[in-house]
Amino acid sequence: MVKALLFFFVRKIFREEVNEVAVIYATLIVKGKKTFDQVPERIQAQVKEILSDLDVPELAE
Repeated sequence: MVKALLFFFVRKIFREEVNEVAVIYATLIVKGKKTFDQVPERIQAQVKEILSDLDVPELAE
C-alpha cells in the first residue's frame, strides 16, 4: 500500500496540481483514521478520484 501511495504522489506531482488536503484526507481514509463522510464537500470529488487511483474506490462510498 505504501508503494502505491508513493507511486500515486509522484505521478500526480509531475502530471498535475494536487490539492494537498485531498491527499491527506485520502491517506487518513486508507489508514482508517477518517471516513469519506468526514471529508469536506468541496474536496470530496478529488478525494474520491485519489481513492479510485489507489484501487480502493469502495472507501469513498
